[in-house]
Amino acid sequence: TTGTTTTTTGTTTTTTGTTTTPPQKGHPGTSFDSHHAFIVRYRRDEDSHLDIHTDDSDVTFNVSLGRPGFAGSNLIFCGIIGTKDHRQHCVSYEHQLGKCVVHLGNRRHGTDDISQGERMNLIVWCHSLAWRDSTGATHHNRHYEEEDQPPDPRCLSYTHDRDYGVFKQYPPGRQQHKGKGWCPPPGAEYPNFVPET
Repeated sequence: TTGTTTTTTGTTTTTTGTTTTPPQKGHPGTSFDSHHAFIVRYRRDEDSHLDIHTDDSDVTFNVSLGRPGFAGSNLIFCGIIGTKDHRQHCVSYEHQLGKCVVHLGNRRHGTDDISQGERMNLIVWCHSLAWRDSTGATHHNRHYEEEDQPPDPRCLSYTHDRDYGVFKQYPPGRQQHKGKGWCPPPGAEYPNFVPET
């Protein structure tokens, strides 16, 4: 644009003049265009866990800030949303102070109950326009693969899953979600699927 000079270094854009030229989208996965950061805290008398979910990010950074002496509150990782095994357990991670876990935003995950102390984490959601426009990112937004087996109970979501109550009891204060789930979508259920009633 005439009268405007735009310099882009990494993910920072500096503009001189009155008109901003947006940064060009690069190769998928090579850079982030924006991020959103926040802190979460878990205590037995407050938020004791986090339901299974996916993030509104392409990549998530999860940094354990403290406090020393907490127990439980492990990070539970399941499959990539939309794949036939998205409700199957992959790994559980025990947080360590000062360590960062990096994962894809579309991987289902959650936190089990904290049993002692207080845990605080810095969460950074990163977004890439180039990745979101790519074939790999849009594939699972179009359809869900049919599940080939019932879900692992560790990977069930009381907020999202239509069969949560078939496998688990709702946590105290969460019964309002019963019957409001959407996952798996019709046509993607495992054989002999039974929704909760």
